[in-house]
Amino acid sequence: MGTRLDEFRAYRKKMNDEILAGGHLGIKRFFNLDTAAYRDEALPGKTKELLGLVASAVLRCNDCIDYHLDRCVEAGYSDEELADALNVALVVGGSIVIPHLRHAYETMKLLRQEGK
Repeated sequence: MGTRLDEFRAYRKKMNDEILAGGHLGIKRFFNLDTAAYRDEALPGKTKELLGLVASAVLRCNDCIDYHLDRCVEAGYSDEELADALNVALVVGGSIVIPHLRHAYETMKLLRQEGK
């Protein structure tokens, strides 16, 4: 049995594949736009992932937090850098972000246990 992070990744892939297999042009365009937004341009993709993490925490989306933390860790961010970014999210979003901060810290621990 895998971790909740393994289950999240599998579910995300399965459902994204199902959604895209439906062939809806607007949905495909949005998914492509989302992917393109994180490419290197004026800002490096690594920085954009960190911005995505902060936005996800402020918007209180744990799935998005998991996704962006996974990408941020792959990009090489340290726990200290991630904590600093999450502090910005907490300041911007206020105390309602605290449950999602807890979730983020648990996810960071799971990612590090994977050896990332």
